[in-house]
Amino acid sequence: MKSLFDDVSVQCSKLTTRAYSTSFSLGIYFLNSKLHNPIYSIYGFVRFADEIVDSFEGYKKKQLLEKFKIETYEAIENRISLNPILNSFQHVVHQYNIDLDLIDTFLKSMEMDLEKIDYTSEKYEQYILGSAEVVGLMCLSVFTEGNQESYESLKPYAMKLGAAFQKVNFLRDMKDDYRVLGRTYFPDIDMTNFSAHEKHKIEVEIADDFREALIGIKKLPSSSKGGVYLAYVYYNSLFKKIKNTPVQNILTQRIRISNGAKFGLMLNSMLQYKMNLL
Repeated sequence: MKSLFDDVSVQCSKLTTRAYSTSFSLGIYFLNSKLHNPIYSIYGFVRFADEIVDSFEGYKKKQLLEKFKIETYEAIENRISLNPILNSFQHVVHQYNIDLDLIDTFLKSMEMDLEKIDYTSEKYEQYILGSAEVVGLMCLSVFTEGNQESYESLKPYAMKLGAAFQKVNFLRDMKDDYRVLGRTYFPDIDMTNFSAHEKHKIEVEIADDFREALIGIKKLPSSSKGGVYLAYVYYNSLFKKIKNTPVQNILTQRIRISNGAKFGLMLNSMLQYKMNLL
């Protein structure tokens, strides 16, 4: 029966999520159980595309991503794929009526990572939209469970949260992005002379995104509010750690939060949630 294959497909997405992201897995755990598998499936799809452009050195990345893109749309059209990650994702696309434009925009941002780009403000915003904001909107489609009015009202906040997460990732991964992959996402910055002033300007932008995003988190359905708030707390804590890191260290180390500290943040955020502080 195909239901068994579908179950196996979701388990592959779940395994992918847990293998690649402890923090994201913790956030999913605190969603209502009915939302777990759809979010695992979205993460699996996004992660596989990201791995193609980030990790597959020595392989034909462009061809691999193009093949993945074709197979994504075939999976959605045919409602099945022998790629279990795409099979589980197509099911979520249909169940929650995820807009194909979101998927197309995301894949275009992955294509941007195949080339060395001098990021202008316009291209930076385009990349943030595709790599992060639309992913937040895919998840929002699941969280609002078909309520279009709720989706539209929460849309700008979900985009702000996705943008904040991605910009924090940019700062966290600046060493590897620049020195290993040869990428610089922030526009008009000379990485050979990255200054405290430039770092502060980026941090002000991120703080504004987080502030707006929290407004939307408070308006989420109870089924998703706790899990999204946990992700917010984790990334905001990582952001604070980055803010306290001297600019000269940003290009020499990857800023992390230990697994032990992550669990501490989890307990603290859940306590706040249970005390109705949201």
